[in-house]
Amino acid sequence: MLANSIEKQWFNYKEIEKYLGAMEGVSRLDSLIAMSLALYDVINLRVPQIDRFREQFGPEKTQEFDYFIQRLRNNENFVLFGQTMSSERVKTVFINYYGETETRLNNLFSEKKQYDLQYSLSQIFSPRQKELIMKKLSGEKLTKTEREYFSRVIKKKILALANPELHALSQKLLS
Repeated sequence: MLANSIEKQWFNYKEIEKYLGAMEGVSRLDSLIAMSLALYDVINLRVPQIDRFREQFGPEKTQEFDYFIQRLRNNENFVLFGQTMSSERVKTVFINYYGETETRLNNLFSEKKQYDLQYSLSQIFSPRQKELIMKKLSGEKLTKTEREYFSRVIKKKILALANPELHALSQKLLS
């Protein structure tokens, strides 16, 4: 959660510090942040916002940060809030969680590209023509009538779209 909130610039350390008030609460927050930053460093998570936050987090907290770095790098158990934690398990859970988030984002971008493609196709081709194009792309057999229609009508449009001069002309007109 910390990585995502820092990355999206939702995390405000000063605001959280105000809510915690008591020194013990701030100390626990600092320990949790130091462990998280050490984890990001060990698994080589490089996000500019997190790197900037690490620089702002303060040199006075480096001793605790170094403790977590050493333990995580050597796959040794460490103590956080009086509880012993497994370095390997913490790394595995984080990698699985962060990987899941990345996969969801990639799927979202993939869906967006698919919608963009469908929209662009619908600007040029009729629904039936799009259907035949998709059928052809997926390797399905076309009937004789579909093959004839594809070669007489759709193929000509596709050839025109594939023309590099036409593409350059459209780029020039759009800029």
